[in-house]
Amino acid sequence: MFGLFGGKREDENAAPQGVMVIAQLNARVQPLDRGTFYEDPLDGELRQRGLGQVTGGGIQLAEEPDGIEYCDLEILATDDSDATLTQIAQILDGLGAPRGSKLIVEGREDMPIGRLEGLGLFVNGTDLPAEVYAAADINHVIDECDRLMTGIGGKRGHWEGSRETALYFYGDSFEAMREAIAGFVAEYPLLQRARVVRIA
Repeated sequence: MFGLFGGKREDENAAPQGVMVIAQLNARVQPLDRGTFYEDPLDGELRQRGLGQVTGGGIQLAEEPDGIEYCDLEILATDDSDATLTQIAQILDGLGAPRGSKLIVEGREDMPIGRLEGLGLFVNGTDLPAEVYAAADINHVIDECDRLMTGIGGKRGHWEGSRETALYFYGDSFEAMREAIAGFVAEYPLLQRARVVRIA
């Protein structure tokens, strides 16, 4: 069919044009959390600024006991100029990309991004007395850690393995987050064999 006045009609099924940029985030998050914290707000900012759009994403699993290694976002950017990549990096930094993250563009050097540090709290799920598991509540652990980290950091992800449940927190300082929850970790029965690990 011809368009109005015999002009060419744009192919509605044509693939969007642009340059593929991969944002590999050193963030241990599940797909839902990836969308909440990074994917959806990034897509909104990119479209608003005319920089492109997010077209997909995924997570890379690691062998136990690490759980999740990282997540990534597929960005169809308008171009791969320094100005565009810098803006994308600034948006992701503002959204809390952890240290060790990077932007990947074919034919260019990877661009390091990210400013937040990460803390993993690995809760033992097999070696404590049965009465501890019966009486304790992992949701209380999450809520109390978030409360203690108010203004310092907060939970962004989790992972359930065969022996441990990992809770992932991100903030400006690993040491500050660890210090904030140290007393609770030492006293709460469910955390008797918990591990606190720097993850970013």
